[in-house]
Amino acid sequence: MAKLNSVIWPKVILFGDSITQFSFQPNGWGAEIANKLARKCDVVNRGLSGYNTRWAKIVLPRLISSQNPSDAHTSAVTVFFGANDCALEDKNPQQHVPLQEYSENLKDISRFLTSAGVSADKVIFITPPPVHEPAWEKECLLKGCPLNRHNSAAGQYAQACVQAAGRCGSDALDLWTLMQKDGQDYTVYLSDGLHLSERGNQFVAEHLWGLLETRLAHLPFILPYWGDVDAKSPENSLLCS
Repeated sequence: MAKLNSVIWPKVILFGDSITQFSFQPNGWGAEIANKLARKCDVVNRGLSGYNTRWAKIVLPRLISSQNPSDAHTSAVTVFFGANDCALEDKNPQQHVPLQEYSENLKDISRFLTSAGVSADKVIFITPPPVHEPAWEKECLLKGCPLNRHNSAAGQYAQACVQAAGRCGSDALDLWTLMQKDGQDYTVYLSDGLHLSERGNQFVAEHLWGLLETRLAHLPFILPYWGDVDAKSPENSLLCS
């Protein structure tokens, strides 16, 4: 019996913190992207709740490797960190990463991805969203700690993310700016002052798809449409290259 060639499924890897980890929940932005790319590629969730860029760059070589054949078919990677890095140092030193280090960590992540075969044009950096301090303060107090994030700090990290992306030759999705554009009520995009609401997930999915679609439009539909399968001899349709 002739050896069959495996079907190659390209990959889109979502790398980030809890906002990425939770993106596969119902109506999540990751789930929406995966739905749009069904039968074209696998969308892989590599969200790590609570992580910052300092930890992310350490674990990234364990998640993506040039030695892994499947990683050679990576079509896009999103890098979505900053919501934890921007935590206030005096209130949350465990997660806080200084602004300059955050910027350098993003560049290190980009350099590693390039070394693993994922070119800069396939990488999309996503900035932290804005922080609604009154709502997040309530969450902090429930956990027995004071408010540990400020929207102004999130804005500084968002700006640093956009600048790092530009220096790396990658696109950036600046959520912090877009969600507050023209003075709109950005609180509708947040569930607790920090994480995304259903509308926030829709917002991310819509804007991210605008960047992904140009990169992935060329991907073919994998395996024949059912109506094109030869019912009398399905092997001729389903086992062809």
